[in-house]
Amino acid sequence: MRPPRKPRAEAPPQTPPQFLSGCAARQSALGAGARTAVWVAELQTAAAKKLAGRRAVAEGVRGWRRASRMEAPRSAPRERERARTTSGSDQAHSWILVTSQVVSVAWRAARVSAMTALSLLSAALSYFRSLYLYLGHRLKWWIGYLQRKFKRNLSVEAEVDLFSYCAREWKGETPRARLMRKAYEELFWRHHIKCVRPVKRDNYDALRSVLFQIFSQGLSFPSWMKEKDIVKLPEKLLFSQGCNWIQQYSFGPEKYTGSNVFGKLRKCVELLKLQWTEFSGMRDYHKRGSMCNSLFSDAILECKLYEALKFLMLYQVTEVYEQMKTNKIIPSLFRLLFSRESSSDPLSFMMNHLNSVGDTCGLDQIDMFILGYSLQVKIKVFRLFKFNSRDFAVCYPEEPLREWPEISLLTENGHQYHIPVF
Repeated sequence: MRPPRKPRAEAPPQTPPQFLSGCAARQSALGAGARTAVWVAELQTAAAKKLAGRRAVAEGVRGWRRASRMEAPRSAPRERERARTTSGSDQAHSWILVTSQVVSVAWRAARVSAMTALSLLSAALSYFRSLYLYLGHRLKWWIGYLQRKFKRNLSVEAEVDLFSYCAREWKGETPRARLMRKAYEELFWRHHIKCVRPVKRDNYDALRSVLFQIFSQGLSFPSWMKEKDIVKLPEKLLFSQGCNWIQQYSFGPEKYTGSNVFGKLRKCVELLKLQWTEFSGMRDYHKRGSMCNSLFSDAILECKLYEALKFLMLYQVTEVYEQMKTNKIIPSLFRLLFSRESSSDPLSFMMNHLNSVGDTCGLDQIDMFILGYSLQVKIKVFRLFKFNSRDFAVCYPEEPLREWPEISLLTENGHQYHIPVF
């Protein structure tokens, strides 16, 4: 509550300069006493008018204030209601505006954040994919390198179940695939073959399959090898029989080697004799298998052994050819050999057939006959591509001269051979 205001002290009335100048004029005309009375009366009249004007102004102000105080209580509830409604609508509108602005700003921020996150995620996925491919490539390279470095590359693999091997090699429903599956079933049910040892596929695979079984079974030397020193056979062909054409002998992929042929042949035959003697004198089957795995993982030693076998075949052809020239009885397979234009004598046989073995081709059927005759083993071959025919199982030679040991091979096309396991 405000304290009551103090009444203002009213200033004494001032005489206007115009009035004073009029009074002075009249004083000069009238007498001193009359002039004095008139002057006093005029002063009083002017003061009364001014005071009345001020009071009227004050009363007007007081009336306006009083009227405003009297009207305020009557219009207060409506004004407050109107003010409350207006303020409520303004507040609601302001809240709506603020909320929409906040939502709009938040949506823009979320959209920018989502786009940034997606871009970063895409870049990260692309980076990790590239890193995965690079590491996979490098890991594959290192695995292959370490396998080549430390793992023995066996040219004769371990035993594989016959049906598993067939299912792996012959999928689909082509006529040839169905024929091969039936042939493998025939091997299992009729010939009691349980497993197969896959052999490295090259132009030495027939020689490799035969020699591996000779060593793994511990077969002894052929009778004619026991009677002769096979290490001296290269010199014998040259000096005793005058076969100077043997200098054109080629060692598989190697071509003509000139006068060095005899030295290389001698080393190859000597290695064959040494290894064959060691394996034939070993009675432990598991030890022979371990040594076979070790021997047939060395490509250089393998090639020397196969070239020694080729030379023994050439020596037998030369010996039989000399017997034929003296009209001695020779096996029928050699008559068939010499009846061909490409192998009418030992030189043509060597140049047209034997030198290509290990290089551009393997052994054909007549070569398999000569190999079996030279090593005095009966080579039984299951030719799966001849299933349901009389040539499904053939022997080289067909009629061995004595009770020679038998080894078995199987082939799917007549060129590549594998070892069956009973």
